Amino acid sequence: MPKYFAVYIAFLLLMAIPSWSSTIYSREEAIKIALEKSSSIQEAEQSLKSATAQVDQAYGNAYPSIDLSVQYARTFGVSDVEESASISEMLDASADMNDRIIAGTLDGMMYGLNAMKGFRWGTQVGLSANQVLYAQGKVTTGTKIAKAYKRLSEVTLDQEKMQIRFDVEKAFDQVIYLDSAVAIYEASIEQAKKHLDFVNQSFESGLVGELDRVRAELQVDELSSGLESTKKKQLLAKNALLNTMGLSWASDVSFKGDLRDPSSYNGVLPDTSMAGIRKRRKELILLDASEEMRELNVKIEEGGYKPMVILGGSISYAHGGNRWNDWKAPNWDDNISKKVYLSVTMNLFNGMQTRENITMAKTDLRKAQIQKESAERGIRLEVESAVSSWEDAQKQILIRTRQVDLAKRNLELTEAAYGVGKSPQLDLLDANLSLRNAKLDYMSAVVDWNTAYNALLKATGEY
Repeated sequence: MPKYFAVYIAFLLLMAIPSWSSTIYSREEAIKIALEKSSSIQEAEQSLKSATAQVDQAYGNAYPSIDLSVQYARTFGVSDVEESASISEMLDASADMNDRIIAGTLDGMMYGLNAMKGFRWGTQVGLSANQVLYAQGKVTTGTKIAKAYKRLSEVTLDQEKMQIRFDVEKAFDQVIYLDSAVAIYEASIEQAKKHLDFVNQSFESGLVGELDRVRAELQVDELSSGLESTKKKQLLAKNALLNTMGLSWASDVSFKGDLRDPSSYNGVLPDTSMAGIRKRRKELILLDASEEMRELNVKIEEGGYKPMVILGGSISYAHGGNRWNDWKAPNWDDNISKKVYLSVTMNLFNGMQTRENITMAKTDLRKAQIQKESAERGIRLEVESAVSSWEDAQKQILIRTRQVDLAKRNLELTEAAYGVGKSPQLDLLDANLSLRNAKLDYMSAVVDWNTAYNALLKATGEY
């Protein structure tokens, strides 16, 4: 960009900001607000929190499970169970000592059998612990899946932030361009009005004809119409930018910033090698994580052919009585049950469900691999297209810069010729129009160059 034109654009941008604007956002502020307000980023952040919790949950499957149970119940419709000596009472005087011992034993057995039918009141307290020693490989694999999902969520969040920055910058560049276009139109109208005043004075003096005055008035009307149309576009562009930032429309908001200067570009393209792009492109990183999750899911399903081993133990106290306050204190040897066990379970046949689940998991894995291969081809094409678009934009900058220089020189020569009566007014109007269009075309080319350069950075994963 020529130095004189860079200074001129900066001056126009300052002129384009209304003095009554209560809020002025810079490019960095617009991006910051958009990152804070974006609903897609907020959703991605919540997904990341959920993924982090799933990792902790997966680790929890490797820890022992400890459960406490307490029950105090009242059973209805159960007769009282009382101790009795009904069998002993059936003995007569001829019964010897052995008969009485046996009868007493039978009395206790009868009481026990009756007690097994239930008591009106019952109390049970138990504490159990289970430790999974081997869960068909699902605990370790499940933890790896949770970690892969967390990485996927992290990359998704980064991708959402990158897309928001790209959208805000693109909208911001458009606003800056239209602000400059409005300033160019306003400066052109001011110059055209001065020219119209000069033509009117010359017409009254008889130095120019009616046609010259009509041409000058038409130029002012044309510029005014162009200014009105550009202001409408400017309004829509600001509204679109505010919407991208997550803010409501406000008429007293303005934006202040610069476009990236193509002349300051060092000429070095971003890394366009696929080896580097594979490491930087978020989409490919997401597909890598998805493929890893599908591979681990195959292992999960293959675990259906493996055994599950659980080590467990429990301790419990139980007592029943016919009255609510009829209970015995816990006694380690009397009414407390202790148990330790090792459980091994393995499915022998489940209707081929395990085999079909493995088949579906492998199918999902192949789908993820095909999607990744297709994405790599699409990204390679996207990079080639972005490089081509940027090269075209670079050429347009050179062309538009030369057009501005030529249009300015043409206006200088035409003004000099018109001043001495060697050039008609129509040539002067055309020269002013050419310079204005050249400036607008150059500004449009700068915006296109910035958009193409940002698209190239995004395509190569360096944005």
